[in-house]
Amino acid sequence: MRIAISGKSGCGNTTVSTLVAGHLGYALINFTFRNLAKERNVDFWEFCSMAEQDDSIDRELDERQVAMAMAQQNCVLGSRLAIWMLIEADLKVYLTASAEVRAERIHMREGGSPARRLQETLERDANDTARYRRIYGIDNSDTSIADMVIDTEAHTPQEIAALIVARIRSMESGQP
Repeated sequence: MRIAISGKSGCGNTTVSTLVAGHLGYALINFTFRNLAKERNVDFWEFCSMAEQDDSIDRELDERQVAMAMAQQNCVLGSRLAIWMLIEADLKVYLTASAEVRAERIHMREGGSPARRLQETLERDANDTARYRRIYGIDNSDTSIADMVIDTEAHTPQEIAALIVARIRSMESGQP
């Protein structure tokens, strides 16, 4: 079983994907811009700017993620575009939260000024959305492709993971 979990920055993709993979004993695939930036020894924000000018960066990231997922029989792929890129996913989950809540989470995780984190979050959302539309024709705010849409403001990461695991268990048992 392959599970794809997507959402914008700060929605809890990494946390929830990690919890779900751990509960199920599945491989976790969470290869991100941060990983690529580190591989190339480039500052994360500089790398994001580079991606604005070079579509091959997104394409490489997305191709590598899908290849990693397809090499596994059972996995959880957590990424911004997982539900669109991993066509073979058995379950596609989209996590949501307001920009303000996501920025606060990023602030708590990474520090800095809360106002600056909100500005960065809004800018990143706009840049990501424009880039995904330009490169792939994907609207990363359109959740219609998802099997589950979960508002992460209303639940803890553990509760979200439990909802996803329960859905997977019902799929495995043939329940709707």
